[in-house]
Amino acid sequence: MLTRIDHIGIACFDLDRTVEFYRSTYGFEVFHTEVNEEQGVREAMLKINDTGDGGASYLQLLEPVREDSTVAKWLAKNGEGVHHIAFGTPDVDSDAAAVAGKGVRVLYDEPRRGSMGSRITFLHPKDCGGVLTELVTSADPSEH
Repeated sequence: MLTRIDHIGIACFDLDRTVEFYRSTYGFEVFHTEVNEEQGVREAMLKINDTGDGGASYLQLLEPVREDSTVAKWLAKNGEGVHHIAFGTPDVDSDAAAVAGKGVRVLYDEPRRGSMGSRITFLHPKDCGGVLTELVTSADPSEH
């Protein structure tokens, strides 16, 4: 089922300032940036390490690009900080179905496009001990 911590999502008001903090404080460099219009965020993926399953672990820094995005609403309520944890899986569809079969609410009927061409879904935080949890199947590295 789940093979690694894919990333920790961190919501921020100023992506450039937050990237600079992680660069100057910990030496983490940006691996990938993009704007995800569907999610309403501008993001930077900071690669932490490679993993044994061929994937990697990242910090995902998220800045909202519109006020009605989920991250903007979360920031307004909670301020900057850890937004979610994401677990990597080779098959987000079957793992989401398996988790749903255990009574955990899956937030998307079908997985959506995530960072770097991945396929993602989220699990309801009220069913996961208060933690917004994401399941991620990474895109084939040859595709980007």
